[in-house]
Amino acid sequence: MSWLVTKYLTTALVVVLVSEIAKRSDKLGALVAALPLVTILALIWLQVETGSAEKVSNHAWYTFWYVIPTLPMFLAFPSLLPRLGFWGALVASALITAVCFWLFYLLLKQFGVDLSIL
Repeated sequence: MSWLVTKYLTTALVVVLVSEIAKRSDKLGALVAALPLVTILALIWLQVETGSAEKVSNHAWYTFWYVIPTLPMFLAFPSLLPRLGFWGALVASALITAVCFWLFYLLLKQFGVDLSIL
């Protein structure tokens, strides 16, 4: 149980740290947010808990492919924000990301990369 609490607190600390840095500096906050800190933590947690190189490797592999369709959101959100407000831009960006995931899934399937989660 203490391991689970440690995982939650460490992961939450990363998120809080990013938001606190971003309050002080847009660019530095964005840089820290762009670092794969959560992925690194997930890789550490997987290694410590499973000891499975295959599990860790698969996580890194699929994370790479799942990051790519999220990138349009970072371009869409700032342009939608003035027109839709924060919540509208956030929802629209999430929908754009979902569509990008679906299209990217279909594209990669043609090349033998299976991103299906079901």
